[in-house]
Amino acid sequence: MSNDTNPTAFPGAKSDEEWRAELDPTRFSILREAATERPWSGALLDEKRPGVYTCGACGAELFASDTKFDSGSGWPSFYDAINPDAVKLITDNSLGMVRTEVQCANCGSHLGHLFDDAVQTPTGDRYCMNSLSLDFKEQG
Repeated sequence: MSNDTNPTAFPGAKSDEEWRAELDPTRFSILREAATERPWSGALLDEKRPGVYTCGACGAELFASDTKFDSGSGWPSFYDAINPDAVKLITDNSLGMVRTEVQCANCGSHLGHLFDDAVQTPTGDRYCMNSLSLDFKEQG
């Protein structure tokens, strides 16, 4: 997690012990320790059905399927969140660069990063998410 985040500031906050009991070790590493899954490895990368992408930790709705696009990055990408309050954007100074970390606004889990390099989208934004940070609910 980013150093400038207070996990108790989130409505769905839980202790690390509670998250460890609910999440498998790989998901815990991504969602709670800001790890990144290998590109092209995520099960949701090629998901095309209509639906909603939710937080893999708390189930909060984050992204609508109609904002998903193929960015060529190897991670599921979206050009907008389901609503402005669904995600929290945090400055990430790790790895010797400045990036924008995307967290679930409900529980504070790490989802991925936001980049402004998607000129092919209506917003120009690319929410580059880890598949393992998300779940998918099909809508029909």
